[in-house]
Amino acid sequence: MTKIYLTHSPDALKNYYGDRALQELRALGDVKLNPFDRPLSLDEFVREAQGQDIVVASRDSAAPAALFEQLPELVAFCRVAVDIRNIDVGAASRHGVLVTRATPGFDTSVAEWIVGVMIDLSRGISAAAAAYWQQRAPVIAMGRELRGSVLGVVGYGFIGQRLAELGIALGMQVVVNDPLIEITQPGVEQASFDDVLKRGDYVVCLAPATPETADLFNSAAFARMRSQAFFINASRGELVDDQALLHALDAGVIAGAAVDVGRAADQMPSPALAAHPKLVASPHVGGLTPPAIEHQAMDTVRQVRALLNGVIPEHAVNAECAARLTRLPAFSGVLQGERP
Repeated sequence: MTKIYLTHSPDALKNYYGDRALQELRALGDVKLNPFDRPLSLDEFVREAQGQDIVVASRDSAAPAALFEQLPELVAFCRVAVDIRNIDVGAASRHGVLVTRATPGFDTSVAEWIVGVMIDLSRGISAAAAAYWQQRAPVIAMGRELRGSVLGVVGYGFIGQRLAELGIALGMQVVVNDPLIEITQPGVEQASFDDVLKRGDYVVCLAPATPETADLFNSAAFARMRSQAFFINASRGELVDDQALLHALDAGVIAGAAVDVGRAADQMPSPALAAHPKLVASPHVGGLTPPAIEHQAMDTVRQVRALLNGVIPEHAVNAECAARLTRLPAFSGVLQGERP
């Protein structure tokens, strides 16, 4: 029977994989679980995954070259996330290990989180609740409506497209910057990055994390925003210069901000930034809803099932280098370089 190692800790298993996916994975092979209540160290990962054919890995399970060097029986490494930047795909390829990734299933969940924090920032809900919890009188302040406001979106991928739909439904004017695609969605205006910054009442960072987008939102970017505008980051922490954002909040360059990601461990917001009174922070949970999590978990179930049926799974990133696939019974009669 195929041996499968699932890296999720017990809490992560509950929140980021789910019972249905686990049951279906167990129907495909002998599933071994992470016994620790935390992410694995490299040494623990190597020890726990010895002798396993397939690893199904959470997003916080890094796979450096040393991992693949010490797991000679590993055939495939399936990531339960889109982001594979902490997997050394080159090393996996050199050792003949297939790497797969999940597809985005969190477009609605993250887009709804963004709408939620736009309302929160506009109406001071978190600040009022915090004051009441601390038995203080909250500040009474005039709120804003989303209707009629300009929603500026930087990055028009799955989440950006879903957010634009919600913004239009709420009566917002949607202005989007994405230099890689041509936008044809009715009601969405394509504009330059500078134009989005200058016009947006809510400027939302949804651009991908690449070397070119590192610190995309820096002091110069915040200086071009309106003083009444709010900044929201639901992409990745490295796109934002935290010190520049703190200065923009302290100096009144912008009115406030919300972040679900940051530069702390596991893409959490940094404590110094999260504590700012003009900022609403959440611990990287924008995509943490049952439909979103099950979508990605079930992607890995389908990928494992495909492998056991002798089929290269969808969303494999290095299929041409996966020489160890011939160790699986369904691939055993396939010559290296051929595809079933």
